[in-house]
Amino acid sequence: MRDRTISASTLLGIALLCAAAAIALGNVHPFGDPHSRSNTISADERGKLLHDVSLPAAAKATLVTKCADCHSDATHWPAYARIAPGSWLIERDVIRGREQMNLSHWDELTPERRQVLEAKILQETRQGNMPPIQYLALHWNAKLTPVDLEALSSLSKEGGTTEASTNSSGDTEHGKIVFERRCTGCHTIDTDREGPHLRGIFGRKAGTIPGFRYSAELKTSGITWDADSLDKWLSDTDAMIPNNQMGFRVPKATERADLIAYLKQMK
Repeated sequence: MRDRTISASTLLGIALLCAAAAIALGNVHPFGDPHSRSNTISADERGKLLHDVSLPAAAKATLVTKCADCHSDATHWPAYARIAPGSWLIERDVIRGREQMNLSHWDELTPERRQVLEAKILQETRQGNMPPIQYLALHWNAKLTPVDLEALSSLSKEGGTTEASTNSSGDTEHGKIVFERRCTGCHTIDTDREGPHLRGIFGRKAGTIPGFRYSAELKTSGITWDADSLDKWLSDTDAMIPNNQMGFRVPKATERADLIAYLKQMK
């Protein structure tokens, strides 16, 4: 009978061939090449991320140490991140992360866009969606601790002093603009995203859209949404219901009134 045993040298040759192919394919970028910017970022420059940005110091430190790999141009690329096919998945996540939020360009954002991103950071981290599981599998030290979450919660306190309600009927056209600037990072009118859809919110009991994962605090709040409760909610979600997983503020009373008027007509 013919001997079908594969020699050790043959196995070694196959292994070396596979390794060479994986390294070579690491230079292929099917989702785009995110290396071009981060290759020029030194460790010292990474430490300067958000240096001149007006954010609470503890929140800055958490964003830089736990989020910058995927959400800035200062990505750290370990050796395994250049070996295909794993490198392709890592590059895809970095590209998507930068598209959603790039800390290297935070100071270029409008105040409205910053507030949208701050609200989204709070919601995603409180719900445990960030950092993603595939990142934590390789970077256990990136897991957010209670101290990190407390630091990020200070983002909801940015944005100035909240103005008292004007009891205005509101401008629906301007309310639509406010909604698009401030709310669409997490909400749409008709589709659940990070936040629940908002059509029909007037007269709806809080935490009752089937299938959406609400915080226990919101589900048991007993709130029915109307102009008064929405005004209080938008003034400071954390002050109204602590640990609600949102963290959002619209400090200007006129903007709240306009936004509420816009939502009221979405029946």
